[in-house]
Amino acid sequence: MATLKDATAIAGIGQTAFAKHLDESEKTLACRAILAALDDAGVSPAEVDAFASYTMEETDEVEIAKAIGAGDVTFFSKAGYGGGGSCATVAHLAAAIATGQANVGIAWRSRKRGSGPRPWKNTTAQLPTPGQWTRPFGLLRPADEIGMLTRRYMHEYGATRDHLFNVALACRNRANQNPAAIMFERPLTREMYMTSRWISEPLCLFDNCLETDGALACVVVGAERARDCRHRPVYVHSVAQSLPAQHHGMVNYWNDDPLTGPAWAAARQLWKNADLGPQDVDVAQIYDAFTPLVPLSLEGYGFCGRGEGGPFTEGGALEIGGRLPLNTGGGGLSEAYVHGFNLINEGVKQLRGVSTAQVPDASTCLVTAGEGVPTSALLLRS
Repeated sequence: MATLKDATAIAGIGQTAFAKHLDESEKTLACRAILAALDDAGVSPAEVDAFASYTMEETDEVEIAKAIGAGDVTFFSKAGYGGGGSCATVAHLAAAIATGQANVGIAWRSRKRGSGPRPWKNTTAQLPTPGQWTRPFGLLRPADEIGMLTRRYMHEYGATRDHLFNVALACRNRANQNPAAIMFERPLTREMYMTSRWISEPLCLFDNCLETDGALACVVVGAERARDCRHRPVYVHSVAQSLPAQHHGMVNYWNDDPLTGPAWAAARQLWKNADLGPQDVDVAQIYDAFTPLVPLSLEGYGFCGRGEGGPFTEGGALEIGGRLPLNTGGGGLSEAYVHGFNLINEGVKQLRGVSTAQVPDASTCLVTAGEGVPTSALLLRS
């Protein structure tokens, strides 16, 4: 069976500044990130013939293509489910390029969530079907739904707030090394974590991602073309998307086990089409809109056994030099929250050897999208 294994590569990455408030529009931010990525790759905007973004993206390929000066576009797509779609944008471009539908693809996310409105504040809109089973009962925000799953995880497997703190601390420590991170040079202590206000118990302030304005983009090309670009290619070794049977948003009401989230189905697909396994991953960028998503993902992607995600975080396992260094730019918790796209770019930086928190000799990187929603994942290699 034909696969996408190493057929394409990420040749360029770009981003804007991250902040609580940026004056420029989402379209302007998107164009800045895209042009930066193209310049990073050494590719002319006129060569771009494919686009992929999120269904939640407020900018669109028609306006972006005109603004950057793209040529004829022969492929465009959007991936759903917010943070679950991050890796899928690259996967869609990889599939299009590998099958000859396009040659140069751009994936991007531009967002003004730091200065913009919260979607759940719109009480006049008709609830989507999943929301009718949650919002009338007080689960108004993603944090409320994940808070309920977290409480179940703690009850069933003995996960503790110290385990969640380990996740928050690892991300903050890496952000402290990253001048582009919102939390650069802003340390986190256990006392700060344990005494912070609740957002949705058992999730406190530091269990929740940042609210950020900013944009990121990457350039995907064929493997042969990538070798002529400005940087060492970062190959897309394996990709996956997952919408598990009987899935019901973050609460997973209809599954036999709500803690078996989309990561488990995505992982089966990802590893099936790879020459590598979890034991071969040098560094991981694991989606961290909320701290408990990390131990759940560690289990789903096979780094530890069922119920072992909490203990896995102990002893500095997630730090540089630990069992699985992760979110080395600071992640959504401490660098910026742009629906996970910064995790893709940070994975590329690691495999180029230019991260601000570089893992020595890193040659493989797992990047995951949002756990708890229909998701996607990338396995990158140098």
